[in-house]
Amino acid sequence: MSHKGILTDVTRCIGCASCVTACREANDTGSPVPTPWQPDVNELSATRWTTLDRLPGGRFVRRQCRHCLEPACASACPVGALQKAPDGAVIYDSARCMGCRYCMMACPFAIPRYSWDTAVPYVRKCVLCHDRIARGEATEPACTEACPVEATIFGDREALLAEAKRRIAEKPDLYVDRVWGEHEAGGTGILNISDVDIPLPATVPTDPLPERTMKVLRTVPAVFVGVGAAMVSLRWLIGRRDRLRAEAASGDGHTEAPATDEKENH
Repeated sequence: MSHKGILTDVTRCIGCASCVTACREANDTGSPVPTPWQPDVNELSATRWTTLDRLPGGRFVRRQCRHCLEPACASACPVGALQKAPDGAVIYDSARCMGCRYCMMACPFAIPRYSWDTAVPYVRKCVLCHDRIARGEATEPACTEACPVEATIFGDREALLAEAKRRIAEKPDLYVDRVWGEHEAGGTGILNISDVDIPLPATVPTDPLPERTMKVLRTVPAVFVGVGAAMVSLRWLIGRRDRLRAEAASGDGHTEAPATDEKENH
């Protein structure tokens, strides 16, 4: 199966935020509300999986999960709650999630969010409407379907990449000669072309990240075993100390005199 993705042409985006509204309605995330830890409701959150960032010159670019070709979040997850689906979407299984939030630390784009205000918090992010498409309820993500000017389109990543380069070659005076997402973090499913620079976090490399995260995760089992052994030993020492104190404080606690050698009695 080909890797699906999204191409957004910043020069065509009118900043209407129809994509943001469609995402919220399709995924029933609810309306974002300001919180002490995140007062800006326009920022990515557990209830806002995509948002618009303003660029110089009155331009807008959409921010969402990048659906990396080799996702660091999935490689960092010790229980497989985040996985790469055959169609390219990075999907999430809340039933497996243990809330460690390693995915949030691993993502170079700082995308996953945590539902801090719920009794049972989960990681939240765009899943490219994978379930809706798999069930036949949609043929494309809600965000691309809602765009009134086709500034953001859905399709096979290779075809989208070819289309992006065609537009740049056709109008070299308009576009920056770059396809954002072609190489960053080893390549992503979300591609952008623009006539102005699109700043990315300093944590975004050009090479894939999973190899780095796996080196760290290989130490996790050993760390768990070591910490577990230390805790068991500490518990035994504390228990022994408490028993000795209890014996010393008890009224009938005493130490028996050693038996007398029979030879000394004669």
